[in-house]
Amino acid sequence: MADINVAIIGLGNCASSLVQGIHKYADAGPDDSIPGIMHPVLGEYGIGDINVVAAFDVDASKVGLDISEAIYAPPNNTIKFYDVPHTGVTVQRGMTLDGVGEYMSEVIEKAPGPTDDISGILKEREVDVVINYLPVGSEDATRWYTEQILAAGAGMINCIPVFIASGEGDYWQRRFRDAGAPIIGDDIKSQVGATIVHRVLTRLFMDRGVDLERTYQLNFGGNSDFLNMLERSRLTSKKISKTQSVQSQIDADLDPDNIHIGPSDHVPWLSDRKWAHIRLEGNSFGDVPLNIDLKLEVWDSPNSAGVVIDAIRCAKIAKD
Repeated sequence: MADINVAIIGLGNCASSLVQGIHKYADAGPDDSIPGIMHPVLGEYGIGDINVVAAFDVDASKVGLDISEAIYAPPNNTIKFYDVPHTGVTVQRGMTLDGVGEYMSEVIEKAPGPTDDISGILKEREVDVVINYLPVGSEDATRWYTEQILAAGAGMINCIPVFIASGEGDYWQRRFRDAGAPIIGDDIKSQVGATIVHRVLTRLFMDRGVDLERTYQLNFGGNSDFLNMLERSRLTSKKISKTQSVQSQIDADLDPDNIHIGPSDHVPWLSDRKWAHIRLEGNSFGDVPLNIDLKLEVWDSPNSAGVVIDAIRCAKIAKD
């Protein structure tokens, strides 16, 4: 099979874990069991068929570096589990718009110079799939990049909660259909993250006849994602995305006062670890209380990388 040419927007922790994983598991066969990978081979595409040919960022600490260096540059602070060799692909200057928020501006110095020709680069390098890893709340920047992706005829995996694939109406979906390009999204579910665990427990209550009365999910961590989300004005889409994901498992939606899901704080010493506290309160047989209190600890960025590896190959299959 031909390579799957991939471009990445935003060389943060998630991109770091993804690139490390692509190289670490490049030789995996169909019968191999790999932690975090649901499908070593998908539609005849192996992990080694994924080829990152372009990357865009606005951080001066990353622009101009080889991808193999940029993925370890600060403020990235995820775990290093593989030494990525020199790739020959340089990180290029992307578009800023609303991509750098109030708190992120304290840890990022914007690279000088103009935005590179994004759509031209995507065309020149025959990119099949573009992955959007911009910070939460990058509404304008995501829509701008989406236009560049459509102009290049590439597919898109939108890993943040800006509603492109799942937006109300049919505007973006129709444009991708007209371009003959796939769109996957929006917002990424991790391998075993807070939202998928919360969804499963909620569905368990429904399937076992427990009346769910109220629930919350509180998340905090030490990476730049949680730093960025201290700016509450950037969280509107994130809260909608996570809340709808859990509400979808309930037979009748909970009143908004009885369901709270979202990030709560940034704790620097946790680095790229995320701690999630989930509570469900319900009534069981005899109208007797039944409560679940759960704490989940994960390395946040590697937890999503395997899912994106599958999404890349699904997008390429759709494009084929």
